[in-house]
Amino acid sequence: MEWLSAENIVAVGTAAVGIAASAVMIWYERRVPRRKRVGYRVQMDNPIGDGVQTGRANVRLGLFDEAPGMHRATLVLLRIENDGSQAIAHEDYTSRELHGLTVEFTDRAIHGVSVTQPSGIDHLMSHFTPHAGFGYDVGGNTLRIPRVPLNRGEHFKLLVLLSGGDVGCDIRLVGGIREGEVHPNRSATPDDKPPVFSRAARLIAVILTASVVTLASIVIVRDDTPAPLGCEKGTLTVVGSTAFALVAKELAREYDKDCEGSDIKVEARGSTSGVGELADMEGESRSSRASTIAFSDGRNKSAGPALRAEPVALSVFTLVADKGLRLQRGLTLAQVRRVYSGTVGYWDELDRALPHWRVVLVSRDADSGTRQVFQDRVLDGKWEGVPSTSLGCDLKEDDSAPVRCELDNTEDVLQKVAATRGAIGYSELGQAILRRTVTRVPLDGDGADVNAIEYAESPYPYRGVEYAYTYGDLPAASLAGSFLNYVRNHGQTAIRNNGHIPCTSTEGERLCDDSSGG
Repeated sequence: MEWLSAENIVAVGTAAVGIAASAVMIWYERRVPRRKRVGYRVQMDNPIGDGVQTGRANVRLGLFDEAPGMHRATLVLLRIENDGSQAIAHEDYTSRELHGLTVEFTDRAIHGVSVTQPSGIDHLMSHFTPHAGFGYDVGGNTLRIPRVPLNRGEHFKLLVLLSGGDVGCDIRLVGGIREGEVHPNRSATPDDKPPVFSRAARLIAVILTASVVTLASIVIVRDDTPAPLGCEKGTLTVVGSTAFALVAKELAREYDKDCEGSDIKVEARGSTSGVGELADMEGESRSSRASTIAFSDGRNKSAGPALRAEPVALSVFTLVADKGLRLQRGLTLAQVRRVYSGTVGYWDELDRALPHWRVVLVSRDADSGTRQVFQDRVLDGKWEGVPSTSLGCDLKEDDSAPVRCELDNTEDVLQKVAATRGAIGYSELGQAILRRTVTRVPLDGDGADVNAIEYAESPYPYRGVEYAYTYGDLPAASLAGSFLNYVRNHGQTAIRNNGHIPCTSTEGERLCDDSSGG
């Protein structure tokens, strides 16, 4: 019989092995649910005291020998990492407290903590604030760690100064992860990335791969598999907000990976410009109008009844200043309004402690939603009172009036503020955090802190809802509708990683409703 040929027997055999391997993989994943994991490693536990407890003699000099209590001091370096196969978000921590995890140092007292992270993920540092639950009690042995979102493979380190106990005393990371676990990592060497899958899982994967390759070498395979449910092909242009551009670009890339055949272009030219471009499509076909989405910082007052607005995220913004102004302690809302009214020509006129430098206002142009939110939420609905006096905010030494210029996008504002003495401007928070050459300016004593706004009900005012505008109701099976659905259901991690709060989260829904202004 022809079907009993050697090729068919091998093909059927390899297919059976592949099916068996798949079944074992499914059983393993169900029996050992380790898709979300937080691991921790003690990379250093050293005495810096006199070594009496351990029996090891130390040679000490300077502060190590003079500071009180240092004779029983130890230093611990703790690495906390996402060594699972999925990202961990704020809501994945199961603690009922504000913080997500705690570290317990048995028989020792905490005297100080330093937090570090690898280059390229500087955004993690914004989560380590008292508002997010970060801290410890004086004389206590428990360190509280915030709900830090970690992508797969990301980690941070804690260098802790302790006293009282000896090196080797038990150190435990305590907490829970929804559909996951918190566990110690003891076998890997320092700074080695642990494997995502266990040895058994890797073996199964090798068997399955070998089976598929063998089968493919015998049988000509035609791929008639349809696209994943909800995916659409075509072309989509995303316009509007420069403050939300990083999120839009990241989600467009992710959609393209999950749904092949789509072409999504992100062209951020400002909220007003983007919404206006969408409104001008009145005479075009329905399919053409459905090929554009416009993101806007806050509701656009000139959108018109034909456009539909959907809240997507709560965006947090911040004032940014030249580091030389030393505005780390912030300004009051009344002071900010004086500065932007044009009545303050030099900074020491506002506060004698500030330098005698010209006030330079680096603003966004009229198309900017970031500027509109600033005027509505910070300037109490008033326009910036200083006209644009310079294309590049160039100083005129013979003029006592403040200088003001308008720039096209957030990145240009940040660069200009960093390079100009006495400059102040405004920016979306996520991009400002990445720009270490400027100072973020608190308002009325409250800093721009996403965690504090979401979990501690901070009254920080400079924030607004990010809306996705479409022209009317989208037709069925449109790429625009599919992409917006993707943003709702799969966009929380990208939105959070770029310094925004998704409106689809529990707290985000309430905050977006409160900030929508109707």
